[in-house]
Amino acid sequence: MKAARALLVVAGVGFGLWGVWLMRDFTSERLVSAGIWLGGGIVVHDAVLAPLTIAIVVVVARLLPRYARAPMAIAFLVWSTLTVVFIPVLSGQGGKPDNDTILNRPYLASWLVLTAVLFAVALVVALQRRSRTATPAATAED
Repeated sequence: MKAARALLVVAGVGFGLWGVWLMRDFTSERLVSAGIWLGGGIVVHDAVLAPLTIAIVVVVARLLPRYARAPMAIAFLVWSTLTVVFIPVLSGQGGKPDNDTILNRPYLASWLVLTAVLFAVALVVALQRRSRTATPAATAED
């Protein structure tokens, strides 16, 4: 375990140094922009996303039955992470009106399909968990 952890630390430091190496030709304006982006990401995560996620999990955990909590929590974690990745294309950032080859896909429809499939799979898993836990009790009652 210590070897794996050390390997991950070495890989992380290596990737960090590679990132710094790639930024060696940045102008001061681009460095400031990158710093704002990195700092903004941390602030948005710690001040908005993490508290919101905890609040949603607390509320939903009280509403869902026990067998559905784990599959829905995993689905929510995957969905929220992918939604953050989808935000730039859903908001149209990077698109140019004079170039219709950029951001020319139905990203909202893709995100909705992803959401539906993800939570449908979580629902199927939750129902399987319910049937597995209900079977011994039903047998005991018979």
